[in-house]
Amino acid sequence: MARILCSTGALASIPNHRDYRLLEPLSRVLDCDGYEFMIYDSWYGKAAEIAAFTRDLGMYIPVTHCEKYTGEYLGSGRSDLTAEAFRFFEIECDFSQKLGADSIVLHLWNGRTSDSAFENNLAAYGRLAAIAADYGEQLLIENVVCVKADPLSRWCELRERYPNVRFVFDTKMAAFHGQLASLYEDDYSWLWREGHIRHYHLNDYGGAPHDWSSLKPLPIGEGTIDFEQFFTFVRSTGYDACFTLESVAYDADGHIYPERINAQLDRLRELGITNRI
Repeated sequence: MARILCSTGALASIPNHRDYRLLEPLSRVLDCDGYEFMIYDSWYGKAAEIAAFTRDLGMYIPVTHCEKYTGEYLGSGRSDLTAEAFRFFEIECDFSQKLGADSIVLHLWNGRTSDSAFENNLAAYGRLAAIAADYGEQLLIENVVCVKADPLSRWCELRERYPNVRFVFDTKMAAFHGQLASLYEDDYSWLWREGHIRHYHLNDYGGAPHDWSSLKPLPIGEGTIDFEQFFTFVRSTGYDACFTLESVAYDADGHIYPERINAQLDRLRELGITNRI
């Protein structure tokens, strides 16, 4: 059976000062099968320290997630920012390796620039994939929101130029662009028939397509996504790896509510997608 991970970005974030030490008590009460570890730039230089911390807790971390501005830097077209993006990505791959992960998630485009200069982002992918491979990491490109085209169109461009590209499919991002149902269509069956989707992010979404005010990830069951249909389809493709729950569990003051995560994990298990490792 598949495993369900919790994103550490749903726990340690800006309101609680990105304090990774919060994971110690949380790891004792969260009922997930492991974690997708969000790597923040404020933690650069602390990889060995944080890796020792997570090992002592026995945290299972198969996947990490890069800082989200890397894609914005790549899309800028500025040589200095592009160089910084590659430097930061190498730091993050080293971090990921030290945490014991074998996959690293990247927003290849992001921020205000988004996909408006996508050729810059597209051109950078080959070097990024090579850096990840040097560290024993599988690079996964997420279907993040676009301002010029749409995520699936950008994935098609990536596949055309880099036939071995691998992806992470985010339910909220897909729903924002009205592309969740596209996953079920024959035109996009290559995504799973050719093994391009290697991971899934789980969030609910409650807005209409392209409703920017509704981009905040919702807990499973609080939006309009039909997760029963989604999981029925994903199971039919033979996918049996990890899913990451990303809906946040903290309030404006940074207080974390682990029961919110556990309630969603229970619901996901009711849908039959996972069991404990």
